[in-house]
Amino acid sequence: MASLKELRNRIASVKATQKITKAMQMVAAAKLRRAQMAAEAARPTRRRWRRRSQSRRRRRLRRKGPALLAGNGRDQTHLLIVCTAERGLCGAFNSAIVRLAREHILRLQGQGKTVKILCVGKKGLDQLRRQYGSLLLDPVDLRGVRQLSFADGDAIAKKVLAMFEAGEFDVATLFFSKFQSVISQIPTAQQLIPAQVGASASGKPAAATSYEYEPDQGEILNELLPRNVSVQVFRALLENAASEQGARMSAMDSATRNAGEMIRKQTLTYNRTRQAMITKELIEIISGAEAL
Repeated sequence: MASLKELRNRIASVKATQKITKAMQMVAAAKLRRAQMAAEAARPTRRRWRRRSQSRRRRRLRRKGPALLAGNGRDQTHLLIVCTAERGLCGAFNSAIVRLAREHILRLQGQGKTVKILCVGKKGLDQLRRQYGSLLLDPVDLRGVRQLSFADGDAIAKKVLAMFEAGEFDVATLFFSKFQSVISQIPTAQQLIPAQVGASASGKPAAATSYEYEPDQGEILNELLPRNVSVQVFRALLENAASEQGARMSAMDSATRNAGEMIRKQTLTYNRTRQAMITKELIEIISGAEAL
């Protein structure tokens, strides 16, 4: 049985940990609102892009249009862009994204495809390095970024576009966690190159709509498609930022409550041990007095 001093030290240690988890929960709650607003503000852009992609002209252009829309005609080399957090203590947030990426890798390798992995975030890199170190490209480090901006997503997109133009891959898929609520973040795989068109935001086929373009439709797409890649990467980063704070807030709340329960049990054990020691001392004193 632990001594009273050891029990006191345990209780003090757990109380100190509880203060830290409570502070982290409050910080995450403060950051969550701003991150959630930024993620929700980026969603209409994707919905508008998908609506524009329903026109018959766009579907005809897909068959003979820019490579970012129609693809390069091959499906052998796949680039997986895995976006995770730079820090931990956010529950299963990072592991859920990596698990989805692993399932995708195993499926592609089972089909005989070549896989390359671009990690955005330290935690995803640490987990994937153990099993797929030979498939990893130079990672993207965002630890020095205090506030995400479009320039961060644009830099990643330009790197991906340069690789595509150099013929280093045929299909690119983006992995991130879509924010739904504080207790629900959905790991998502989204094909980035070639761009997916032909479905509405709900996943159902949408009615075809005709558009008139000025200047030529091809010129517009040559400008919009690279920008769309940047927007989608930036949106994934924003969704991840909101999901990370929501997951951290939920995880730290659970840790705080668990610490409180541990403190209660340790305090009960301490009081019982102390009472037993006092009772034992009283019995010894009484026995000694009777012996005299």
